[in-house]
Amino acid sequence: MNDESFDDELLEEEAVPGDDAEGFLQRAIDTVSTARTMPLSASVLVDRQDLLDLLQGAVDRIPDELRRARWLLRERDEFLASRQREADMLLDDVRAQAERMVQRTEIVRQANQVAQRVLDDAREEARRLRHESEDYCDQRLASFEIVLERTLKTVQAGREKLQAVPPPLHDGESLRVGADGVSDIAQAGFFDQDDG
Repeated sequence: MNDESFDDELLEEEAVPGDDAEGFLQRAIDTVSTARTMPLSASVLVDRQDLLDLLQGAVDRIPDELRRARWLLRERDEFLASRQREADMLLDDVRAQAERMVQRTEIVRQANQVAQRVLDDAREEARRLRHESEDYCDQRLASFEIVLERTLKTVQAGREKLQAVPPPLHDGESLRVGADGVSDIAQAGFFDQDDG
């Protein structure tokens, strides 16, 4: 894949907000947190396939975002190599000029200073780009970690609610369903497991 087509892909991917891994995970969290509750229960009904699709979409996007980070690192390396080539060429030019102009030591000294400044600038720019790339990767991974932890907590809470055990019957009491289909407990009053 050449750099121009990758740049076009980056622009297209960035043009759709919420279409990254974090957006998919946030939609999964929203799906769980806004799900309808089951009647007479605090448990929620979640469309399993929708939730799985959102989580799979997040998993599918993570490699793209990591690929983007690797692309930034590759761009940094190419920039460093380019600057190093420029510096090497400049140093070669300075050496050739110094050989031709030995009698003009001041010019040679100035050319060496310029070459050294260019080399120092290139190293400083390379260091800055490396730190920015590392910071970007670290920030993205940290945000993925936070979103994944939130999603995991939300899913665990939902599973715990779904696995809640109904309250035990008192000694000697049995659950009887009358001819009208209503249990003795339901006739005695509404039971809410959250109040129990």
